[in-house]
Amino acid sequence: MLIAQIKDIKQDSIPKEYLIIEGDSVPRTSIDLDEVMLLHKLKFDSRDDRIRYLILRRKTIKVYPYAKMAAERLDSMNTRLATLTRNREKKRYTKRIQKYIEGEFSEELKKMSRTEGQILVKLIHRQIGKTAFDLIKELRSGWRAFWYNTTASMFDISLKREFDPLNQKEDYLIEDVLQRNFQSGRLERQKSAIKFDFYDLTNKWVHQNTPE
Repeated sequence: MLIAQIKDIKQDSIPKEYLIIEGDSVPRTSIDLDEVMLLHKLKFDSRDDRIRYLILRRKTIKVYPYAKMAAERLDSMNTRLATLTRNREKKRYTKRIQKYIEGEFSEELKKMSRTEGQILVKLIHRQIGKTAFDLIKELRSGWRAFWYNTTASMFDISLKREFDPLNQKEDYLIEDVLQRNFQSGRLERQKSAIKFDFYDLTNKWVHQNTPE
């Protein structure tokens, strides 16, 4: 039977952590740390800029969990579909997952404002790497009706909108909100499917230096 425990043993007044496995003590001097990103201090040119950022922060924090959930459900669906061999099984499973996601999303989406809905569309692209429009094309027609009917009250939302923090300052600010709330623990980190360097973006938008 494998028995493992951790003890603190003092040696030369320097505490060390030992991992004891079946009577053998193995010193462990390294510490596991989560990745920490050094973020610049927020500064605003005007009171209006500060208010706009705070509004964007509130809306981003509200809709991010739904984009994250969509990415997780889609990943689970694709993983499961890869194990199915019959088209009939795949269609049945896809239909079941779609109904499940609709149940999670539909009522919440209807409560969102137009700008919240547009941020959600951008974040879906950030988390999945595909626009909501492309996802609709790939999935069955029922999803097309679901998305368009659900977002009908959100006037003028483009399902083709991409998350583009390199060329759109608002998207950079959304990413800034995400990174700060990942670090604070308010939001659960999920890796972006879109490749970019946040420090380069900060140099461009905050320090006014064009990334090389």
